[in-house]
Amino acid sequence: MASVDSRSGFCNSNSTFYSKRRPIPLPPNPSLDVTTFISSQAHRGRIAFIDASTGKNLTFSELWRAVESVGDCLSEMGIRKGDVVLLLSPNSILFPVVCLSVMSLGAVITTTNPLNTPGEIAKQIKDSNPVLAFTTAQLLPKIVAASGSKKLPVVLMDEERVDSAGELRRLVEMMKKEPSGTRVMERVDQDDTATLLYSSGTTGMSKGVISSHRNLIAMVQTIVNRFGSDDGSQGEQRFICTVPMFHIYGLAAFATGLLAYGSTIVVLSKFEMHEMMSAIGKYQATYLPLVPPILVAMINGADQIKAKYDLSSLHTVLCGGAPLSKEVTEGFMNKYPTVKILQGYGLTESTGIGASTDTVEESRRYGTAGKLSANMEGRIVDPVTGQVLGPNQTGELWLKGPSIMKGYFSNEEATSSTLDSEGWLRTGDLCFVDEDGFIFVVDRLKELIKYKGYQVPPAELEALLLTHPEIVDAAVIPFPDKEVGQFPMAYVVRKTGSLLSAQSIMEFVAKQVAPYKRVRKVAFVSSIPKNPSGKILRKDLIKLATSNSKL
Repeated sequence: MASVDSRSGFCNSNSTFYSKRRPIPLPPNPSLDVTTFISSQAHRGRIAFIDASTGKNLTFSELWRAVESVGDCLSEMGIRKGDVVLLLSPNSILFPVVCLSVMSLGAVITTTNPLNTPGEIAKQIKDSNPVLAFTTAQLLPKIVAASGSKKLPVVLMDEERVDSAGELRRLVEMMKKEPSGTRVMERVDQDDTATLLYSSGTTGMSKGVISSHRNLIAMVQTIVNRFGSDDGSQGEQRFICTVPMFHIYGLAAFATGLLAYGSTIVVLSKFEMHEMMSAIGKYQATYLPLVPPILVAMINGADQIKAKYDLSSLHTVLCGGAPLSKEVTEGFMNKYPTVKILQGYGLTESTGIGASTDTVEESRRYGTAGKLSANMEGRIVDPVTGQVLGPNQTGELWLKGPSIMKGYFSNEEATSSTLDSEGWLRTGDLCFVDEDGFIFVVDRLKELIKYKGYQVPPAELEALLLTHPEIVDAAVIPFPDKEVGQFPMAYVVRKTGSLLSAQSIMEFVAKQVAPYKRVRKVAFVSSIPKNPSGKILRKDLIKLATSNSKL
């Protein structure tokens, strides 16, 4: 390879940054599915999943047997390679069973957020066309409402029998089936689609991200490498899982990646501070993955938390979602001196990986998103001129590597504007890479609003606002907030003579979207600033909103 700078990883001849992590071997066999790959990894782990609220657990041998049994049942039900299966459920120890079983057949798993409304779920059903859904009795009405006349067959995931469920199939019954060993196995290739997770991408409406078995296998290898190399106590690690498994971070790490390494995963069905802290002591957890707002809450409540809970087993906090500031990192180190803080940066489009800090020293580069993950290449590109830049120059971060998605589902236009012909993914983040190879995210080119780690696409809320008879034009921007990161704020142009109030606009939106997408602030303007091609000038509105907020 041409001269690569040993500190930054930058190669002058092709203006590419190369990862400084040890390269990870990827399996050469083209016919391999991610379930088989994970289940064939050797480790010393015994318990795979523990339900934090009931203490019920699944050992590795029970897990793999369940995956085989459910796979057999799905096969008998006619589920074939390439079929899409929808999963609508909060975190549970059975969530991974469904994912692994579906993927082992070469069928495709698509997940959706339990907070989504039936209308939002209906869009995803229409787009992805699933042949079967797994859900819980509590969420069943949403599936029924969302699938309308299509009448999607459903399997219930509740462990107890639910009277209202009638004759629906139950996952726990499927898990009890003796594996037949006679299933007709269709050949699954690493290039086949494994998951279809919906992301807002760098702009606009929600789109299905096509991740292949190869993408997931590369991600599994990255995770095993990151956690397997720190102290050699393989299989002894216990992770608290509060991050949603329907989201790439949860699906990649907890439903798949960490199983390959023999870790035990303590599953919380939803995030609740007290439950999470109690579970650390009760199950002697060693790793706690979380998003920045929870980290901030841990710093603010540190004295009460340390007095009330046993955190002696905890040695590492893993933070994803947004880079941490110097104040937050130092604040955490002061309050919890025995706990390491590590960060990760990734997108749904990169199967959850891209960069990370893997040691305390690396995390002390305040504000960094980390160094490029193993096998990952990066470029910094001027978003205006398209020129490829060098170290310490700011531009859009492009990523290329084995975990980059195949594209957006049945959306050629969105795919070609995000992935170029050589496989480079435009992340939509404005970044620079310093002389030591650390990536810093400066700003977002993309327009997503990050509310408590959830993605909110402004375009979706704008389209909704425009359906109101008294609204002529609208723009939605991220409004900075200490507690939640950002929340949606709307600028609205009312019809002449309309007395529509901010409160009624917020209520109009709240009725139709998941709680995290609600508009939480409204301002009235006479017109929305736009560029000559009609794109909303959000930067101008953000400036206007934040300058006013300081008055």
